[in-house]
Amino acid sequence: MDRRQFLKNTGLLAATAAVAPSLNSCSPAEDIPQIAETELLVVGGGPAGVCAAIAAARMGVKTMIIESGNCLGGMATRGLVGPFMTCYDRYGEQMIIKGIFEEIVDRLVEKGWAIHPEKVRWESPWTAWIKAGHDHVTPFESEGLKYVLDVMTAEAGIKVLYHAQFLKPIMKGNTIKGVTIVAKEGMQNISAKIVIDATGDGDVAYRAGAPCELGDKTREGKIQPTSLFFRINNVDSAKLEADVYKHLPEFRRVNHVSYRALHWNVAQAEANGEWDIARKSVNLFKSVKDDEWVINSTRISNINPTESDSLTSGEIEGRRQVQELMNFFHKYVAGCENATLMCSADTLGIRESRHVIGEHVLQEDDLINGVVPEDSILVASNSVDVHGGGAAANTSVYTVINEKWYGVPYRCLVPLKVENLLLAGRCLSATSVAAGAVRVMPPAMAMGHAAGVAAALCLKNGQTPRTVDAQEVRKELLAQNAFLG
Repeated sequence: MDRRQFLKNTGLLAATAAVAPSLNSCSPAEDIPQIAETELLVVGGGPAGVCAAIAAARMGVKTMIIESGNCLGGMATRGLVGPFMTCYDRYGEQMIIKGIFEEIVDRLVEKGWAIHPEKVRWESPWTAWIKAGHDHVTPFESEGLKYVLDVMTAEAGIKVLYHAQFLKPIMKGNTIKGVTIVAKEGMQNISAKIVIDATGDGDVAYRAGAPCELGDKTREGKIQPTSLFFRINNVDSAKLEADVYKHLPEFRRVNHVSYRALHWNVAQAEANGEWDIARKSVNLFKSVKDDEWVINSTRISNINPTESDSLTSGEIEGRRQVQELMNFFHKYVAGCENATLMCSADTLGIRESRHVIGEHVLQEDDLINGVVPEDSILVASNSVDVHGGGAAANTSVYTVINEKWYGVPYRCLVPLKVENLLLAGRCLSATSVAAGAVRVMPPAMAMGHAAGVAAALCLKNGQTPRTVDAQEVRKELLAQNAFLG
């Protein structure tokens, strides 16, 4: 069944007119109970949010995380996104994203749930045999990461609330004072002195009135395609790897289209009418166990991550593509004849949605040319990777940076027009193209670390995120084993 017929049969091409009952019909606004009062509230427990919370709590701040899912880790756990992309410099010589990120990696390695990035080099099974931008990645097991993050937040004394959906900010003028959530009990209020938006989509900032852009304004708001990650096991990895290495000299990019692992099998499947995914090769990353692989090869375009109806169609199409890929593995791929689908992700992998406009907008040219502003709160070397950025859906514009690293300034974490709010992760203030570099998890985790430190210093010194001294933030980050160049 092709994609269009599948969507038609599920009813997703038909117009929907369902009207949800008003939330206020369940609980009038004036009756919403306040369930907590905290100094710092982190909205979103993904890679950025959890690092922000840990950093602040360790500095003595009363900290709370609200998370809509059932675990911490976000894309790294519920989204099955892996491995962690490079945390090393451009030339693979030095680990440059450290601090809390490095501590998490070390704890995973100690438990046997990750391979340290120092042991993983480019053009290997753990990098999907990709060279550019993939030196020193970190394979990890998502189930192990869930446990490690639970332990680390408990050690830090953080209050974590799962199954809590952010609804709206509580504002006094242009200052955020807390949030309203929807929990199992209904609508509830949480007051906070500072809030960190780690939702990925910038939901808090957007609803608080901060200016935002959706997608790439230079391409009429086009949004990068999403993916649904999944994991397989029972793979004869020796047989698979031998076949790929045999074809390694054939790897190439033509007009921004990658012909990498298994492109020879994809060509066969296409010729037989058994492949309609907008890719010409398969990104498959070997995981920690020898027979397990992480698959990043579904491609679902034209999804708006800020609309539930659009996300719904994306999730359904993603699962259809997973089944198509499993048929492909069984029928065409050496060593995968008996591969088993372990699980697909609980949520789509989102590359792009809102870009909140902050005190500084990160520019792609500064990344490519290795600019390190004085107020940088992290340095990274991740390449600019814009999926669907070319003329066709299966193209990906990939640009390697020219220097050892570039810096992300603190100002990118401070949104315009809203006080006592910080950004962390994918929704930082950046152009669409620049965000294509720093949206990946290690830089997002470093951003979270910096946002948590900044929040703690604000509370300690009676300052706001807009007035805190970025040099003091940098000084504290260095004391916490961050690397700033």
